[in-house]
Amino acid sequence: MYSPAIQKLIALFSKFPTVGPRTAARFVFYLLKSSDAEVKEVADSIANLKSTVKQCSFCFNPFEPFDAAQGKPSGELCEICRDPRRDQTMLCIVEKETDLVPIEKTKKYPGRYFILGGALSRFNHEDLKDLRTEELLARANQKEIQEIILAFDSTTEGEATSLYIERLLKPFDTAQGKKITRLARGLPLGGELEYADEETLGSALDGRK
Repeated sequence: MYSPAIQKLIALFSKFPTVGPRTAARFVFYLLKSSDAEVKEVADSIANLKSTVKQCSFCFNPFEPFDAAQGKPSGELCEICRDPRRDQTMLCIVEKETDLVPIEKTKKYPGRYFILGGALSRFNHEDLKDLRTEELLARANQKEIQEIILAFDSTTEGEATSLYIERLLKPFDTAQGKKITRLARGLPLGGELEYADEETLGSALDGRK
């Protein structure tokens, strides 16, 4: 058996998404073989993460609130949300932070985002408590927003989330004439946005309906 210190770190790494005990053990033994300077760099980066990275007050995307160009704090909005060139009439809803990056890489979406914070399982409605539904309704109610794009994974959880959010936003479509669209089915069945290639995701954006 491993020593208590190794076992504790394996247990901590195993809490990471998609990381099992074997992979966690590899991480630990990699750190044991690393230099003191490398281990310190990892530890310092983790320690600084919570103090330097904030959540955008509009879209909830993590960002560092410092404008390098201006040399001063940038406020409560991330770089995307405070960019005056972004289309203020469009709002793209994604499940998690890592889904935003591939959409940005397509360079085909000019609007702003909203990170929902999770997905809804068809069988576990406890997931509802993790979703930022109240904040989403507040964003959707903003007069300038005219189109809301549902950009969720092409999985059973993604489909369940899309259906739930569509029902939630239906009054804005009916009463305010806002357009609610989904990504086209260019994404493979069971595919996740995070791993979609830029060409496929770009086509899905272009063909949304």
